[in-house]
Amino acid sequence: MFTSHLATRLLALSLALFGMAAHASVVINNTRIIYPQNDKEVTVRLESKNQAPVLIQTWLDSGDEHSTPESTAIPFIATPPIFRMEPGKQQVIRLAYTGEPLSSNQESLFWFNVLEVPAQSQNAEQGNQLQLAFRSRIKLFFRPPNLPYSVEDAPGKLQWRRDATEQGQVLEVYNPSPYHVTFDEVELLDSQQRHARKASVSGADNMVIPGGRNRFELPSLKSPPGAAATIEFQTIDDFGVKTSHSVKVSS
Repeated sequence: MFTSHLATRLLALSLALFGMAAHASVVINNTRIIYPQNDKEVTVRLESKNQAPVLIQTWLDSGDEHSTPESTAIPFIATPPIFRMEPGKQQVIRLAYTGEPLSSNQESLFWFNVLEVPAQSQNAEQGNQLQLAFRSRIKLFFRPPNLPYSVEDAPGKLQWRRDATEQGQVLEVYNPSPYHVTFDEVELLDSQQRHARKASVSGADNMVIPGGRNRFELPSLKSPPGAAATIEFQTIDDFGVKTSHSVKVSS
């Protein structure tokens, strides 16, 4: 059985290595999690691509990528929270809402974390090998019932405008819907020239929250576009499928 001391060590290792460029070998078989409020629980499936056993810790947070299970207080429980995962095996994680009040008129966003620590080898015990922890995070959208329209309608509700700043031309998007809208590509098409948004540096750059705004810089667009310019963007739905949209530019 894993102890709280081991859990603390796992989290410390996670925070120390979180920013490193590495790839986890335990795969989350979802790109996002949708939690309808009326459901008793939802499940997430993990699959190990490792050649050796690993230790796994799971938890949820409200947006702090440096969170730990001890430091975050949110109304969800992940079961099992800590376990050993054998090579090539799968594990179902059950996520249960504990009932604390959340918004009833829009989605709430949380993050599901998976920390993977390889079992210590004999070389590591002798100090000849560095053991790396890998941490993966995906979004969890908590969706109350009786929202005014379906999530598929949300991209069509977005309001776009072009603006100019000291840094150059930008696109601003306002989301009046009760859903989070996640983007893949965002481009401005003007006179057969495509101007892509500046590369994102975080998950927040790829999304606009309910009632919120986001701005996308267009580094290659050096002057205001013509009247016929259009915004072409892709959104990602509940199943990770990309859908293309096109709207006229307004100032």
